[in-house]
Amino acid sequence: MPPSSTPKVALLEEASRGFGRALLKGVAHYIRVHGPWSIHLQPTATSRVVPDLDAWEGDGVIARVETPQALDVLRKINKPTVLVDAEPDWDLGNGEWPVARVASDSLAAARMAAAHLVERGFSEFAFLGSAQRVWSHRRERAFTEAIRLAGHEARVFDLPTSGKRRPWAKELRHLADWVEQLPRPIGVMTANDDRGRQLLDACRLAGVRCPEDIAVIGVDDDLLLCELSDPPLSSIALNAERGGFQAAETLDRMMQGKAPPQDEMLVEALHVVERRSTDSLAIAQPEVVAALRFIHAHRDKHVSVDEVAAHVGVPRRTLEIRFREQLGRTILNEVQRVRLDHAKRLLQESDLPIPAVAQASGFSSASYLIQVFRAKVGITPAKYRDCHRL
Repeated sequence: MPPSSTPKVALLEEASRGFGRALLKGVAHYIRVHGPWSIHLQPTATSRVVPDLDAWEGDGVIARVETPQALDVLRKINKPTVLVDAEPDWDLGNGEWPVARVASDSLAAARMAAAHLVERGFSEFAFLGSAQRVWSHRRERAFTEAIRLAGHEARVFDLPTSGKRRPWAKELRHLADWVEQLPRPIGVMTANDDRGRQLLDACRLAGVRCPEDIAVIGVDDDLLLCELSDPPLSSIALNAERGGFQAAETLDRMMQGKAPPQDEMLVEALHVVERRSTDSLAIAQPEVVAALRFIHAHRDKHVSVDEVAAHVGVPRRTLEIRFREQLGRTILNEVQRVRLDHAKRLLQESDLPIPAVAQASGFSSASYLIQVFRAKVGITPAKYRDCHRL
């Protein structure tokens, strides 16, 4: 590509869902800073069919593809390409085709979902995936392994083995039958927010209450899907905008003749966005439930173990024993964990200076927050903010 020309780039990413929109927003951010680029945009691309680009005289492609046939089309074009969530075993050539890969960090997302459900006291778990999606398979494996490490087993919904999808009415009935057979209470991770919303529909059809009988958490934190679900759906937020920025940055280097990275770039899993669908505690001891709710409600304050016990109305020693029996951790551990998670969210989502973050998350000083961050996270709050924001 001549250094003085404007790069022509095709963006083939389905944009009707939150992940794709955020990814494209990150690409747009990169173009604003380092462009201009001339964009060929197909926001309604299905990812299973790549449009005919034979006559397109472009320089690079960012594309989500989900079939070998779609991949073959891009390989024949032989332009620098960044693939989104490509199958790991696909043949990408021996270096003749300049191609890089970016994918959501499904391992981290699944571990976050598992930890969230375990922290809420569940001892029964399940996973609902999406057929023939690499990110779904990865999340299923990571979730079941995380649950196994926590001392439990996770049930997995049987997906159709053929390439054909069930009609939605039949799939909904099949899901409802599965829900009816699950033990309760149970915590369920779904492969994404689409699947989470479908599971909530199946719960209503089966007459199973959410979150009292079944708690559901998805992935992507697609705001519209999550807020329009009934009840609103908890989800794992992904830093897709940063992933789009990195994808564009990588494509830019490749269009300038630089070699593509060998390793898959990961779209970071940020945190759990809690909504009504997981707002339940599967804990037998009402004192422990009351303590947890008090701790979470006062995550912006410096709360002592004595204050927690006083609020619950039982002796501190008695509460500590019941807390450890139910959750496997101490009250102080939980107070510190909740405050640290709140500080992380503030660093990711606000522009508050570090002293204000410390005050708003119950830490006595900025220096103490920094000390805790270094001990628990391995970096300073300022470095954490730099790493987790675009």
